[in-house]
Amino acid sequence: MRRYRGPVPDPTGEPFVKTRADAPADFFAWEAAGLGWLSGNLDGRDADPGRAAVVGVREFDEHRIVLERVDGAPATARAAEGFGHALAVTHALGAAAFGVGPPRWSGDGYIGRQRLRLQPFSRWGEFYAQTRLLPYARAARRVGNLGADALSAVERVCARLTAGEFDDDRPPSRIHGDLWGGNLLYSPGGAVLIDPAAHGGHGLTDLAMLELFGTQHLARVQAAYAESAGLAPGWREMIGVHQLHPVLVHAVSHGPSYGAHAHQIADKYA
Repeated sequence: MRRYRGPVPDPTGEPFVKTRADAPADFFAWEAAGLGWLSGNLDGRDADPGRAAVVGVREFDEHRIVLERVDGAPATARAAEGFGHALAVTHALGAAAFGVGPPRWSGDGYIGRQRLRLQPFSRWGEFYAQTRLLPYARAARRVGNLGADALSAVERVCARLTAGEFDDDRPPSRIHGDLWGGNLLYSPGGAVLIDPAAHGGHGLTDLAMLELFGTQHLARVQAAYAESAGLAPGWREMIGVHQLHPVLVHAVSHGPSYGAHAHQIADKYA
């Protein structure tokens, strides 16, 4: 069994074990690498103060991962605000390029049970179009969950992205990558991140997914993040672009209602 050490607040406590008999051989290794990278553990940044707390990893192999158990607590407005500030610090740890995974990771990763392409790009728009939108839009079309007109709208958004129309001057952020509300837990000590698809991306992607699927005290999270990250005025206008990827991921596996939602978003930005 391969060993991986993450932040371990209570190594004597009862762990939480996730298993999956049909998991690809690198599935739990990907999760462990993402948790380590978000914590700063994999690149010597673990002493950086203020970053978001990440669940600790005890060990993993091809069929399971053993995590530190997170004791639940109410999600207070104060804890949510603290998380918003901390998420900005985590993002600021940075990445070598848009589209890269954790250090020393080779090959693609996963978002949920679907493959997540990892490839370095110097510009966010090109990365997002080529590896986050087009592959999932075409896959959703193949399984019949995205109509021809919807695919065309996504392709027009991708043309604008590739041309740099949505790029800004922000460097690659170290993002969670699958930050819906279920992957944000609240403990007595504050918010804790679990189950990432960590890669170099744009920080708004994490905020957009939290908004897409909902989380407690969302406005407090977003306001604190915007303050700490120094977001430019008008950042909310880009939320829909960043939501298009997770909606398309769900369109591949969760049915045509997500394809219709993707079409609605794409039409706004096409």
